[in-house]
Amino acid sequence: MALLSLLFSPWAMVLAMPVWFALYYVYPYLVSYGHLRRVPGPLVAKFSNIWVGLSAKRGQKYAAVDAAHRKYGKVVRIGFNHVSIADERALNVVYGHGNGFLKDHYYEAFVARTPGMFNVRDRAEHTRKRKIISHAFSPRSVAEFEPLMAENLHRWIDQLDQIAASQPQHNGKGFARYNAMPWFSYLAFDIIGDLAFGSPFGMVNKGKDETETQPVTGGPISYTPAVDVLNRRGEVSSTLGLFPALRPWARYLPDPFFTEGVAAVENLTGIAVAAVASRLDAAQKGMVDSRNDILSRLLQAKDANGRPMERDELVAEALTQLIAGSDTISNTACGIFYWILHGERSSPGTMIPRLQKELDQAIGPEAKIASYSQIRNLPFLRRCIDEAMRLHSTSAIGLPRLVADHNPGVDFGGFHFPLERYFQCPRTLSIT
Repeated sequence: MALLSLLFSPWAMVLAMPVWFALYYVYPYLVSYGHLRRVPGPLVAKFSNIWVGLSAKRGQKYAAVDAAHRKYGKVVRIGFNHVSIADERALNVVYGHGNGFLKDHYYEAFVARTPGMFNVRDRAEHTRKRKIISHAFSPRSVAEFEPLMAENLHRWIDQLDQIAASQPQHNGKGFARYNAMPWFSYLAFDIIGDLAFGSPFGMVNKGKDETETQPVTGGPISYTPAVDVLNRRGEVSSTLGLFPALRPWARYLPDPFFTEGVAAVENLTGIAVAAVASRLDAAQKGMVDSRNDILSRLLQAKDANGRPMERDELVAEALTQLIAGSDTISNTACGIFYWILHGERSSPGTMIPRLQKELDQAIGPEAKIASYSQIRNLPFLRRCIDEAMRLHSTSAIGLPRLVADHNPGVDFGGFHFPLERYFQCPRTLSIT
């Protein structure tokens, strides 16, 4: 009895903590992932995902991984079984089609209800989805989207003109100051709303981050800041992807980062539910839908067995388009805008006058919005876009892949990666 009392006493539990720590962290380091011990990286990262996970929570994962590569080299261990490679030769190895790799469990943190094409991990299901959705993005389909995009661009230009007219000219040179990032976000959300859901969210007209959300089909409609919701969703999902044990408990944790982030995921799903419900309800009432947009093609699409998408899958794919086509476009457009202005400030007269001359010659004085056919072959514009995208990556979270279906694994950079290990090429580095 005395021995049992000693074993289950608080002191025994305290003394057992080092043993538990050794079993939980040190044993996998030495045995399960012993083959990765040669891969350099931060010491704490070799035992757990705490280092990279906390960096993601602070919104600094891209900077932490970048700093690790600058210190340790092109191949760096950033988690207990997670390796990052900053080498252009690895792009096809990691992300190439048909390489047998799987999306890591990390993607499960981005699933709200039903997996979409971005976060579905099953290879056969991804193939089925890709075949259904691919026709919506054929060159012919994309060309038919242009009039809808032009309408939103017209509204956006009108709003910017009003802002410029209402402000005093800067230094008497005919310039007005405004915060570009929100307005690029409003434009991107309105365009993707128009294409993916059948109508713009109205952010450009309102000059405000606000849209309808309906968490449950048929439930009450409320309003939410979509740009802010999408940002929070990305932050919390990318963090929970690295801490999978926290996912079931995230909404209950005493940390606003997690509670508000989980609420953002639900609100973002509600935006897709409300928009898809509005479109389907109109169809059920006999209202003719002649729009050429993404949602109309998804509604018409059928799989190899002739079955259309179920409502939940429609919502999931519409949500995927919303996420893929909103902040990615706004961030990239604003990044291009910034780097063009930065280049002009660094070398006055070398950027904007040259770019404006090329555009004026291609577009003409009467057109307010350029068509794709007018600007598709402009060399200096293309170089500006390519260089800005090289400097400002669209995504900063990394896209991990799991080494699977390979026997006996993968060799790269003098290291061997066996089955069930995952790694990524950091998307935030300039790979040269």
